[in-house]
Amino acid sequence: MNKLARSLAWIAAGALSGVILSKLGRKKEAAADQGPLKNSGTMVLETGRLMLRPFTLDDAVDMYENWAKDSEVTRFLTWPPHKDEQVTLGILENWVSQYENGNYYNWAIELKELEEPIGSISVVQQNDRARQAHIGYCLGREWWHQGIMSEALAAVIDYLFSEGYLRIDSRHNVANPHSGDVMKKCGMQYEATLRQRGWDNSGIHDEALYSILAEDYTGGERP
Repeated sequence: MNKLARSLAWIAAGALSGVILSKLGRKKEAAADQGPLKNSGTMVLETGRLMLRPFTLDDAVDMYENWAKDSEVTRFLTWPPHKDEQVTLGILENWVSQYENGNYYNWAIELKELEEPIGSISVVQQNDRARQAHIGYCLGREWWHQGIMSEALAAVIDYLFSEGYLRIDSRHNVANPHSGDVMKKCGMQYEATLRQRGWDNSGIHDEALYSILAEDYTGGERP
Protein backbone atom coordinates (compact mmCIF):
# COMPACT_ATOMS: atom_id res chain seq x y z
CA MET A 1 0.00 0.00 0.00
CA ASN A 2 1.43 3.40 -0.94
CA LYS A 3 1.86 6.31 1.46
CA LEU A 4 -1.28 8.15 0.33
CA ALA A 5 -3.43 5.04 0.68
CA ARG A 6 -2.06 4.39 4.17
CA SER A 7 -2.80 7.97 5.20
CA LEU A 8 -6.39 7.61 3.97
CA ALA A 9 -6.73 4.35 5.91
CA TRP A 10 -5.59 6.07 9.12
CA ILE A 11 -8.11 8.86 8.59
CA ALA A 12 -10.89 6.35 7.95
CA ALA A 13 -9.97 4.43 11.10
CA GLY A 14 -10.07 7.66 13.07
CA ALA A 15 -13.48 8.60 11.73
CA LEU A 16 -14.93 5.22 12.63
CA SER A 17 -13.48 5.05 16.12
CA GLY A 18 -13.55 8.65 17.28
CA VAL A 19 -9.77 8.87 17.06
CA ILE A 20 -8.31 12.37 16.94
CA LEU A 21 -4.98 12.96 15.25
CA SER A 22 -2.37 14.32 17.61
CA LYS A 23 1.37 14.94 17.51
CA LEU A 24 3.55 14.06 20.46
CA GLY A 25 5.14 17.08 22.04
CA ARG A 26 2.81 18.16 24.82
CA LYS A 27 4.70 19.29 27.93
CA LYS A 28 5.01 16.92 30.85
CA GLU A 29 3.43 19.51 33.13
CA ALA A 30 0.12 19.07 31.31
CA ALA A 31 -0.51 15.84 33.21
CA ALA A 32 -0.80 17.83 36.45
CA ASP A 33 -3.90 19.64 35.20
CA GLN A 34 -6.07 16.57 34.57
CA GLY A 35 -9.28 15.72 36.36
CA PRO A 36 -11.20 12.50 35.58
CA LEU A 37 -10.01 10.28 32.77
CA LYS A 38 -10.55 11.80 29.35
CA ASN A 39 -11.10 8.47 27.57
CA SER A 40 -9.96 9.89 24.24
CA GLY A 41 -9.03 6.45 22.94
CA THR A 42 -6.27 5.46 20.54
CA MET A 43 -5.09 8.77 19.17
CA VAL A 44 -2.30 8.88 16.60
CA LEU A 45 1.05 9.71 18.23
CA GLU A 46 4.16 10.70 16.29
CA THR A 47 7.77 10.44 17.43
CA GLY A 48 11.03 10.97 15.59
CA ARG A 49 11.04 7.56 13.91
CA LEU A 50 7.58 6.22 14.58
CA MET A 51 3.90 6.66 13.93
CA LEU A 52 1.74 5.06 16.60
CA ARG A 53 -1.73 4.65 15.14
CA PRO A 54 -4.84 2.47 15.23
CA PHE A 55 -4.62 -0.83 13.42
CA THR A 56 -6.61 -1.36 10.22
CA LEU A 57 -7.57 -4.60 8.49
CA ASP A 58 -5.03 -3.74 5.79
CA ASP A 59 -2.28 -4.40 8.36
CA ALA A 60 -2.89 -8.17 8.34
CA VAL A 61 -0.08 -9.14 5.97
CA ASP A 62 2.52 -6.85 7.57
CA MET A 63 1.57 -7.89 11.09
CA TYR A 64 1.80 -11.58 10.19
CA GLU A 65 5.10 -11.26 8.34
CA ASN A 66 6.84 -8.76 10.63
CA TRP A 67 6.13 -10.32 14.02
CA ALA A 68 2.99 -12.41 14.58
CA LYS A 69 4.28 -15.62 12.93
CA ASP A 70 7.65 -15.57 14.72
CA SER A 71 7.98 -18.01 17.62
CA GLU A 72 11.00 -16.10 18.91
CA VAL A 73 8.89 -12.93 19.22
CA THR A 74 6.13 -14.81 21.07
CA ARG A 75 8.50 -16.74 23.34
CA PHE A 76 7.71 -14.48 26.31
CA LEU A 77 4.11 -13.70 25.29
CA THR A 78 0.86 -15.46 26.16
CA TRP A 79 -0.39 -16.04 22.60
CA PRO A 80 1.04 -18.55 20.11
CA PRO A 81 2.57 -17.64 16.74
CA HIS A 82 -0.10 -17.15 14.12
CA LYS A 83 -0.43 -20.10 11.74
CA ASP A 84 -1.45 -17.98 8.76
CA GLU A 85 -2.67 -14.54 7.73
CA GLN A 86 -6.29 -15.48 8.36
CA VAL A 87 -5.56 -15.84 12.07
CA THR A 88 -3.98 -12.39 12.04
CA LEU A 89 -6.95 -10.93 10.17
CA GLY A 90 -9.35 -12.38 12.75
CA ILE A 91 -7.40 -10.74 15.56
CA LEU A 92 -7.41 -7.41 13.73
CA GLU A 93 -11.17 -7.59 13.15
CA ASN A 94 -11.63 -7.85 16.91
CA TRP A 95 -9.22 -5.01 17.64
CA VAL A 96 -10.67 -2.64 15.05
CA SER A 97 -14.18 -3.21 16.37
CA GLN A 98 -13.11 -1.92 19.79
CA TYR A 99 -11.75 1.44 18.66
CA GLU A 100 -15.17 3.02 19.17
CA ASN A 101 -14.61 2.61 22.92
CA GLY A 102 -12.96 5.67 24.44
CA ASN A 103 -11.02 3.65 26.99
CA TYR A 104 -9.48 1.28 24.42
CA TYR A 105 -5.79 1.92 23.76
CA ASN A 106 -4.06 -0.28 21.17
CA TRP A 107 -1.45 1.08 18.77
CA ALA A 108 0.33 -0.27 15.73
CA ILE A 109 3.99 0.75 15.86
CA GLU A 110 4.79 1.92 12.35
CA LEU A 111 8.34 2.72 11.32
CA LYS A 112 8.12 5.83 9.18
CA GLU A 113 10.93 4.90 6.81
CA LEU A 114 9.35 1.50 6.17
CA GLU A 115 5.69 2.60 6.14
CA GLU A 116 4.71 -0.71 7.74
CA PRO A 117 3.75 -1.74 11.28
CA ILE A 118 6.55 -3.63 13.02
CA GLY A 119 4.94 -4.24 16.41
CA SER A 120 2.24 -3.23 18.84
CA ILE A 121 1.81 -1.52 22.21
CA SER A 122 -1.41 -1.40 24.20
CA VAL A 123 -3.12 -1.02 27.54
CA VAL A 124 -3.83 -4.65 28.38
CA GLN A 125 -5.38 -4.05 31.81
CA GLN A 126 -6.77 -0.94 33.44
CA ASN A 127 -8.50 0.23 36.59
CA ASP A 128 -10.36 3.43 35.86
CA ARG A 129 -11.30 4.04 39.49
CA ALA A 130 -7.65 3.83 40.56
CA ARG A 131 -6.61 5.53 37.30
CA GLN A 132 -4.07 2.80 36.61
CA ALA A 133 -3.00 1.34 33.25
CA HIS A 134 -0.93 -1.77 32.60
CA ILE A 135 1.08 -1.81 29.37
CA GLY A 136 2.02 -4.70 27.10
CA TYR A 137 4.07 -4.60 23.91
CA CYS A 138 5.86 -6.66 21.28
CA LEU A 139 8.19 -5.91 18.39
CA GLY A 140 9.41 -7.75 15.31
CA ARG A 141 12.79 -9.40 15.83
CA GLU A 142 14.47 -7.46 13.01
CA TRP A 143 14.01 -4.23 15.00
CA TRP A 144 15.15 -5.37 18.45
CA HIS A 145 17.89 -3.46 20.32
CA GLN A 146 17.48 -0.24 18.34
CA GLY A 147 15.64 1.82 20.97
CA ILE A 148 12.38 1.57 19.04
CA MET A 149 10.27 0.10 21.82
CA SER A 150 11.59 2.62 24.34
CA GLU A 151 10.61 5.39 21.93
CA ALA A 152 7.10 3.94 21.58
CA LEU A 153 6.64 3.34 25.31
CA ALA A 154 7.76 6.88 26.18
CA ALA A 155 5.13 8.28 23.80
CA VAL A 156 2.39 6.12 25.29
CA ILE A 157 3.35 7.03 28.87
CA ASP A 158 3.23 10.72 27.99
CA TYR A 159 -0.18 10.33 26.37
CA LEU A 160 -1.74 8.25 29.14
CA PHE A 161 -0.71 10.75 31.80
CA SER A 162 -2.31 13.49 29.71
CA GLU A 163 -5.46 11.32 29.72
CA GLY A 164 -5.51 11.49 33.52
CA TYR A 165 -3.96 8.19 34.58
CA LEU A 166 -2.02 8.30 37.85
CA ARG A 167 -0.05 5.06 37.58
CA ILE A 168 1.35 3.20 34.59
CA ASP A 169 2.99 -0.17 35.11
CA SER A 170 4.26 -3.20 33.25
CA ARG A 171 5.79 -6.59 34.02
CA HIS A 172 8.26 -8.90 32.33
CA ASN A 173 9.49 -12.43 32.63
CA VAL A 174 12.77 -12.26 34.58
CA ALA A 175 14.30 -14.43 31.84
CA ASN A 176 13.72 -11.52 29.45
CA PRO A 177 15.70 -8.67 31.05
CA HIS A 178 15.78 -6.62 27.83
CA SER A 179 12.11 -5.82 28.39
CA GLY A 180 13.01 -4.43 31.79
CA ASP A 181 15.67 -2.28 30.15
CA VAL A 182 12.95 -0.71 27.99
CA MET A 183 10.92 0.16 31.08
CA LYS A 184 13.89 1.66 32.92
CA LYS A 185 14.82 3.82 29.93
CA CYS A 186 11.33 5.32 30.12
CA GLY A 187 11.65 6.26 33.80
CA MET A 188 9.76 3.30 35.23
CA GLN A 189 10.98 2.12 38.62
CA TYR A 190 11.47 -1.48 39.72
CA GLU A 191 9.03 -2.40 42.49
CA ALA A 192 9.21 -6.14 43.11
CA THR A 193 9.74 -9.60 41.71
CA LEU A 194 6.52 -11.58 41.89
CA ARG A 195 7.38 -15.24 42.35
CA GLN A 196 5.74 -17.65 39.89
CA ARG A 197 3.25 -14.91 39.10
CA GLY A 198 3.10 -15.30 35.34
CA TRP A 199 2.67 -17.76 32.52
CA ASP A 200 3.81 -17.37 28.92
CA ASN A 201 4.96 -19.61 26.10
CA SER A 202 8.14 -20.36 28.05
CA GLY A 203 6.13 -21.64 31.04
CA ILE A 204 5.42 -20.46 34.58
CA HIS A 205 7.85 -17.78 35.62
CA ASP A 206 8.78 -15.02 38.06
CA GLU A 207 7.78 -11.53 36.93
CA ALA A 208 9.54 -8.22 37.56
CA LEU A 209 7.14 -5.32 38.15
CA TYR A 210 7.93 -1.74 37.12
CA SER A 211 5.86 1.43 37.41
CA ILE A 212 5.86 5.18 36.95
CA LEU A 213 3.51 7.60 38.72
CA ALA A 214 2.11 10.85 37.39
CA GLU A 215 3.71 12.71 40.30
CA ASP A 216 7.11 11.25 39.31
CA TYR A 217 6.56 12.40 35.76
CA THR A 218 5.41 15.93 36.63
CA GLY A 219 8.00 16.69 39.29
CA GLY A 220 6.00 15.93 42.40
CA GLU A 221 2.57 17.26 41.48
CA ARG A 222 -0.35 14.85 41.50
CA PRO A 223 -3.27 15.42 39.10
